[in-house]
Amino acid sequence: MSSEMAAGLRQLKRARSAVAAVFCVHGAVTGSFATRIPWIQDHAGVSAGQLGLALAFPALGASVAMPLAGAISHRFGARTALRALLALWTLSLVLPSLAPNLLTLCAVLFAFGATAGMSDVAMNALGVEIENRLDRSIMSGLHGMWSAGALIGSAGGTLAAHLGSDARLHHLIAAATLTALGLIACQGVLDLRSTPEEEPPPRFALPPRSALVIGAIGFCAVFAEGASLDWSAVYLRDVLDTSPGLAAASTTAFALTMAVARLAGDRIVDRFGPVRTVRVGGVLATAGGLLVVLAPHPAAAMGGFGLIGLGVAVVVPLAFAAAGRSGPNPSQAIAGVATITYTSGLIAPSAIGAVADATSLVVSFGLVTALALGLVVGAGVLRTAGRASLKVTPQDAAVPGRRP
Repeated sequence: MSSEMAAGLRQLKRARSAVAAVFCVHGAVTGSFATRIPWIQDHAGVSAGQLGLALAFPALGASVAMPLAGAISHRFGARTALRALLALWTLSLVLPSLAPNLLTLCAVLFAFGATAGMSDVAMNALGVEIENRLDRSIMSGLHGMWSAGALIGSAGGTLAAHLGSDARLHHLIAAATLTALGLIACQGVLDLRSTPEEEPPPRFALPPRSALVIGAIGFCAVFAEGASLDWSAVYLRDVLDTSPGLAAASTTAFALTMAVARLAGDRIVDRFGPVRTVRVGGVLATAGGLLVVLAPHPAAAMGGFGLIGLGVAVVVPLAFAAAGRSGPNPSQAIAGVATITYTSGLIAPSAIGAVADATSLVVSFGLVTALALGLVVGAGVLRTAGRASLKVTPQDAAVPGRRP
């Protein structure tokens, strides 16, 4: 290997580390928010059904705002766009705990989700670019760093809830800290810039037929993930009558298993293949859902949430990879799968709340269990051709900000 290529590869590895740190910061915001949902519910004075309605607004905001991320990156460059969008996301953490009623909670959660979705698109685009240039899988590991961040954020939230801390103060401190860390991390990412003649990306892409069944697998996984992340603390508090601190710890257990599985995911998929990995994951997630539904004790329910996290952890990265190999237009297929998975994130919180209002939270997680079983049945759709290689040439390696 020439010295020029070696230097370029070192730069790419540094860029990978920087993007991994960005994923971690992004996840920490979600973890910090999720553990304080019971506090936010009490502060806003909303019922389980109203909370479910409010929790649909982050995904709605994300779905509306995500198309803007490509245009922002096209105009300002990837690094500048990510720096601004990530800062908006981390700072928006302070908003939900300030909401005094349902109307304001829905409004701030819409803004919260919009900033989350735009920064999510920007960081994933950079992750895919680095994966292509390195010609090896890194996306599961990057999503593992997101889960590690969610774990860190939820651990801080668990401690704050255990101490009886006001969520407004907790989220103010967390937002300031994460904003500073995010700005530092963004300094090392690839500074991709569009050429003047390059057309802006489309604002909306219908999923091709080849991506619909792949998107269905992603739908099941994201539904189970979103339901567990947003409702696990409420479930332990309301169904099993646990303390606020222990209820928040259930979110931490879920985030822990997600992080471990995703960090190990690239190696596991390389060894066993995507179909077998997702099928076994579906079995684990189904077992976890049954454990939650039948749990006589908080420890059993926490174990169930952990198994759900372990089972669904790598499904979304694998769905994106399969979509990219499913037809002649990888970008459109990936965008279609992203639309389907975000739709699942939009539906899951409100569906859980609606079913809980009509029946109970136990029945709601029966629905989660059924969707987890869908991963076992549908895993075969991920059996696609091998990933097309995009080797790093000396020229591309030497100029990390250049599009190959």
